[in-house]
Amino acid sequence: MKLTAMPIDFETGGKPIVILNKEDAESLGLHSSDRVRLKHNGNQIIAIVDITTKFATSGHAVINNEVVLKLKTKVGEKIDVEPAGAPESVMFVREKIRGGRLTHEKSRAIIEDVVEKHLSDIELSAFVTALNVYGMSMHEIEGITRAMIATGKTIKLPGKIVDKHGVGGCAGDTTSMVLVPTIAASGLTIPKTSSRAITSPAGTADKMEVLAPVELQLVDIKRVIRKTNACLVWGGTLELAPADDAFIKIEYPLGIDPLLLPSIMSKKKAMGSKYLVIDIPIGRGAKVKTVGSAVILANDFIELGKRLKIDVACGVTYGEQPLGQGIGPALEAREALLTLQGKGPPDVVEKVTYLGGILFEMVGKNNVDGKKYAMRLLKSGKAHKKMLQIIEAQGGNPKVRLSDLPIGKNSVDVLADKTGKVLWVKNGEVATIAREAGAPKDKGAGMFLYKKVGDSVKKGDKLFTIYSDNVHKLNSALKLAKQYEPTVVAKRLEDKMLLEKVPEKIHHKKLFMLER
Repeated sequence: MKLTAMPIDFETGGKPIVILNKEDAESLGLHSSDRVRLKHNGNQIIAIVDITTKFATSGHAVINNEVVLKLKTKVGEKIDVEPAGAPESVMFVREKIRGGRLTHEKSRAIIEDVVEKHLSDIELSAFVTALNVYGMSMHEIEGITRAMIATGKTIKLPGKIVDKHGVGGCAGDTTSMVLVPTIAASGLTIPKTSSRAITSPAGTADKMEVLAPVELQLVDIKRVIRKTNACLVWGGTLELAPADDAFIKIEYPLGIDPLLLPSIMSKKKAMGSKYLVIDIPIGRGAKVKTVGSAVILANDFIELGKRLKIDVACGVTYGEQPLGQGIGPALEAREALLTLQGKGPPDVVEKVTYLGGILFEMVGKNNVDGKKYAMRLLKSGKAHKKMLQIIEAQGGNPKVRLSDLPIGKNSVDVLADKTGKVLWVKNGEVATIAREAGAPKDKGAGMFLYKKVGDSVKKGDKLFTIYSDNVHKLNSALKLAKQYEPTVVAKRLEDKMLLEKVPEKIHHKKLFMLER
């Protein structure tokens, strides 16, 4: 059937969409979410069908930007529209929905069609849900990981490539910002590609962007690495494992994360990592709750690493509260610089040297105690000097001062209403409050924590300060803080025996932690 093209400026995350009038769809025997092949002047594309009775009149086809770019068509030109069958990968998705197992070949077919946008959102949601319900064998995890690597770009860098990744769940985690220059100061190469925030108040890329540009092209990243042995950049421009972006868009609204291992390990393999330390924070409010769960996850990372020829070690770390004191891009960037200057919070220093020590011992660096070696690099100022070199190489100001960093111009203090000790600082609630204040888009928004677990508190003491450039958002964050009470204070443990009441009227959606 020939229809008149009606291009319209809307994007759907790269997915080709055509909107047909109900009469035309019925003539072609089509239903919503069916596929059609669109052709114009020798160009063709498979698109997903939406159906309307008014938006597109009979004889016309409304097409989105992705279709226009592929077909190179203009308003009023004729395009051929014909039904197209579902790709073979849909059959493999259905097998997984029924509890079947995926071979490497089937995984490759699914991932290829995910990247090419051949699967509808319904099919993709069903696949991700099936993975979450039935789980995956290590053979399946390996197959999906290899398929994600094969359908993206890979980068070859000289030297012994090492890397670090955290599974997330711990607010205010500046580990990468301090660890990367510490490792690079030893002469090892650590090309750190990081995400922007998905659910947290600040991804590593958001924090680093306060100090230097992070959206670098590959040629610039290689230049930075040659000069400094490291980089701290956003991975979104590199097209490493592009299927992961499609999966994240499904995982987040569903509140599930079945593709954690393939997502992380595919990107590390694509960057050429040979040695990798994984940080797994555990505790109430963290993504991983218990040591037992962390050990199971760690063993899976190690086994997958063996199959991919990556030497993996995991550090199970304390995640009962946010790391450090700053929550939000500028506040965390400030804290990272303070730590590199030897003035940082003790928990940040401890975690950085602990994880750095694991990496140093993995590669046999200097045959010394890895943690002590990491501490020497930090205390000597070599790590700080390296960070300034990285900032300069990425286009930032190497003479940056803490006073240069943009902290929110509006603030409000939250005070303790009782005397006692801090029993718990809730990660998820802290993250949600900081985001309500405007982080990460507002670089200066967030929270600064004055009291952490075990600290003594007197009535009237400052528990934390909320920052924002927007007064409305600041008030909204304050309201949320009063509702959540993220800092739990009591005289004795038994005074706070009730931690949650279920069911309870929910005033605000709690955060599902999904970080890459």
